[in-house]
Amino acid sequence: MTDHDEATAVRPLTLAWVSRHLEAGERIVKTEALHGGNTAEMRRLTIAAQDGSTRDLVLRTFVDVERADDWLNREADALTLLTGTGVPAPGLVAVDPAAAHCEYPSLLMTHLAGRPVLDDEGLETRVPVLARQLLAIHAVRPAERPREYVTLTTADTVVTPKGADAAAWAAAIDVIRAPAPRYEGRFLHRDFQPGNVLFDVLPPRPAGARITGVVDWAATSWGPADLDVAHCSTILALLHGPAWGLRFPEAYEEAGGVLAAAANERLYWRVRDGLACSEEVQQVAQPWRQAGRTDLTMRTVEERLDAYVTSLMDALG
Repeated sequence: MTDHDEATAVRPLTLAWVSRHLEAGERIVKTEALHGGNTAEMRRLTIAAQDGSTRDLVLRTFVDVERADDWLNREADALTLLTGTGVPAPGLVAVDPAAAHCEYPSLLMTHLAGRPVLDDEGLETRVPVLARQLLAIHAVRPAERPREYVTLTTADTVVTPKGADAAAWAAAIDVIRAPAPRYEGRFLHRDFQPGNVLFDVLPPRPAGARITGVVDWAATSWGPADLDVAHCSTILALLHGPAWGLRFPEAYEEAGGVLAAAANERLYWRVRDGLACSEEVQQVAQPWRQAGRTDLTMRTVEERLDAYVTSLMDALG
C-alpha cells in the first residue's frame, strides 16, 4: 500500500476523474496495486471522508488493450445487471470506456472484502462452494441477454505441450473440429475460476471459507453452462491437479446444475477449454506465481494440462 503522496501511480487525468465521482468532502488517501490480473491494471483506492471514516474503491484500467471499450462496457452492463440479484459482484461507480476523461479506458467500482485462495489446503470444501456460486450466476435471467459466447481457440491454433501424449492431443483436437453441440443458453461469467473469486478466510479455519465476491465480469456472455464449468475445471486442474478438474463438474451437478446429457457433448466443451489454455500457459501461470504459488512453473502447468486433457479423453472420449 502506498501513501497519498505517491498516488501519482494513478495517472493525473484519471485521478481527477475519480475525484469527480466521490462524495462531497471525500479524498483519496491511499492507493495500492492489486496483483493477479492478466489484462488490466488494478488499484485499490482508500477514500477518506471529512468525519474520518474511510471506504475503498477499485480502479480498473486497460492500457494498450485492443477493444478495451468493449470489455469495459460489458463489465459495466454486468455490474449494473447484477445489482440486487444476490450474486456478490462489485457495484459500478463510473466507467470511461473510450478514455474521454482518463489517460486510458477505466472503470471505477466498489471494493469487496476477501481474497482469492489458490492454495491446496481446504480445496475439498471450497470446490462445492465454487460450484454453488457458479450455479447462482447461471440462474440470473437478464432482461436483455449479453452477447453470444466467443470461442477462444481453433483446431489450428492449439499448442501441444512438449512431451505431451501426441495421440491424445490429436484426438482432442479432432473433437473441436466438429460443430458446437446445441445447448440451452445461460448467463455466463466466462472466466469463473479461483483467481476471480474472493473468500473470507478465517486463519484457523481455511476449509470453512465462504465467498464474499466474484470479480472480473468483462467477458460476460450468453452460452452453455458447460462452458463456464469447463473453464473452472481447467483452471482447477492446472492449479491443483487433473483430478480436481474432473471433480468440479460433479460438484456442479451435485449442487443442482444441469450439464449436457450426452458424453460427447460434455467432452466437446471441456476439451475446447482445455485446449484454449494451451495457447496461454505462461499468461495463466504467471499471476499464480506472483501470488505465492512458486511451485507452478510453466513446465509444471504444461504437464498438468497434458495430464488433464489425456484424462478427459480417457474418461469421456
